[in-house]
Amino acid sequence: MPKVLLIEDEVQLGQIVKDSLEMRGFEMLYAADGKEGLRIYQQEHPDVVVLDIMMPNMDGFSVTAEIRKQDKFTPIIFLTAKSQTADVVKGFELGGNDYLKKPFSMDELIVRITALLKRFGDNPGTREMEEGAVTIGQYIFNYTKQTLARNNSIEFLSHREAAILRRLYDNKNEVMERKAVLLDLWGDDNFFNARSMDVFITKLRRYLKDDSRVQIVNIRGVGYKLIF
Repeated sequence: MPKVLLIEDEVQLGQIVKDSLEMRGFEMLYAADGKEGLRIYQQEHPDVVVLDIMMPNMDGFSVTAEIRKQDKFTPIIFLTAKSQTADVVKGFELGGNDYLKKPFSMDELIVRITALLKRFGDNPGTREMEEGAVTIGQYIFNYTKQTLARNNSIEFLSHREAAILRRLYDNKNEVMERKAVLLDLWGDDNFFNARSMDVFITKLRRYLKDDSRVQIVNIRGVGYKLIF
């Protein structure tokens, strides 16, 4: 049973979401502010964190930053008011994985949670990475462990970083279409999701910068290409 931590200061909304997800088979943890949510996270180690951005005591960005200091893997979904969607890029930079605009349907939230919990797909490239690591230039990329290693250094990737790098690897030396990845990972190719994808690409370039032969090339208007 997946364990979901919901951090939402609107208590009525929080109770509705909690009850709805419990009825659908999720184990729910709930906190009404960021500080309490972080405490519960550290104590209970949930499978997914769903949190509002604007909260008392500690906002969603601060909670995310604290979680990512110790955990780069647990998926984080932001809940935002319509006026806050421009801030979501900051959330992705801090390590968030997805977001939903209020108001939202329970079905939509469940789809997002389930997608983040589903670690692997059915394509041959995914099966290859389940069985072991692959090399990208001087790097060893292990999708299962979500790690990128070179010599004695290791980078622990977020779920979204690993998913994008896996798709780049599956299409190495060929164009990975931007729209297809946005629809696959985010479910929508809107402006804010596209910006968040750019953030992840920038991070991956930084992780791979010590091998000059490895490049993620921007194919203007189409997507990206991993070459090595």
